[in-house]
Amino acid sequence: MTGDAAQSPAKRRLSLILTGGIAGVAVGLAGVYGISLLLGKSAVDPACRPTIEAAQRMAPFARGEVAAMAAARRPIRLPDLTFRDGSGAERKLSDWQGRTVLFNLWATWCVPCRKEMPALDELQAKLGGKDFEVVAVNIDTRDADKPRAWLKEVGIERLAYYADASAKVFQDLKQVGKAWGMPTTILVDGAGCEIGTLAGPAEWASDDAIKLVSAALGR
Repeated sequence: MTGDAAQSPAKRRLSLILTGGIAGVAVGLAGVYGISLLLGKSAVDPACRPTIEAAQRMAPFARGEVAAMAAARRPIRLPDLTFRDGSGAERKLSDWQGRTVLFNLWATWCVPCRKEMPALDELQAKLGGKDFEVVAVNIDTRDADKPRAWLKEVGIERLAYYADASAKVFQDLKQVGKAWGMPTTILVDGAGCEIGTLAGPAEWASDDAIKLVSAALGR
């Protein structure tokens, strides 16, 4: 006799046990993986769940001049950051509800910040509109006139002026792990949720940057 018929009952039982064990492990791993995905989604603020799609659209375009942009895997809702506009009126991040914002922190003492400001100004010219704005907030804490004078000197004309002389906005972002140095730039959706964060300067007027922001906007 040959084949299965030649196997003893004991061998057949052992084969069935091994097969069942392997299948059980596979089912168990699938269950654990599924649970981890479920927990990952549940860990995201419900308001930020749609942001995951924007981050996923943007991620493939984080290359070249904006390769340092980190797409948010579990987007968080940012604090309702407070600062002032050019007239001295208080503004909050929530004032841009429904619009996507490239939120940037800069200072005149920060050389990389100064270097990227003209590019941010050009990005605003290229993509700024009803659904998108570059919001660059100055955090100089001493001479309040110095940032304005510098912007005028270098010809920054398209960016609205925003400032926080207390630099509290930087500390608020640092507390949620989104600011460790200067400049800091965060792409924020209309719900106030982080699409992606870039630490350091970037060439924001480049084709790479335009494609990245456009992807996040779904254009």
